[in-house]
Amino acid sequence: MPETHVATSRIEIDAPPERVWSVITDPTAAREFMFGTELETDWAVGGAIRWRGEYEGTSYEDHGVVLEFAPPRRLVNTHFSPLSGQEDVPENHHTMTWTLEGDGPTVLTLAQDNNPTPEAAAHSQRNWDALLATVKSIAERS
Repeated sequence: MPETHVATSRIEIDAPPERVWSVITDPTAAREFMFGTELETDWAVGGAIRWRGEYEGTSYEDHGVVLEFAPPRRLVNTHFSPLSGQEDVPENHHTMTWTLEGDGPTVLTLAQDNNPTPEAAAHSQRNWDALLATVKSIAERS
C-alpha cells in the first residue's frame, strides 16, 4: 500500500463550539468559506454530501459520505473531486475530519488524509488554512 500524508490545519476561534459548528454545517456559510461551493447534504450518517461549483471556468461536483456527525464536536466525511484528475474509486477518496475543542475560544482542526506526497499534503493544508480563516471570520462576526 502506498504511503499517504495527512494535511492538518488548525485555528483558534473566539466563539463557542456551538457557533463554530453552526458555521461549518450551514450551506449558506459554506458558500462563503468553501470558495463559492453549493453544499447539499442532510448530515445523516451514511448519507451523501455534495459540493457543486465552478473552478477556473469549469463546473464540478465533488461528493462524499457523512461518516460521523457528533454536534458540536466532530464531523467526519469522505471527499472526492473529479478535478483531481484521478479515477473515482475509494482509494482516491480523502477522509475529512473536523474536530472542535474547547468552550470558547474553540480550536477547530481539519485533517485530510490520503494525500499521495508531502507536497500534495502541503498544498491541501494551504487551502484548508484559508478555509479555516474564513470560518473564523464568519463565526466571530456574528
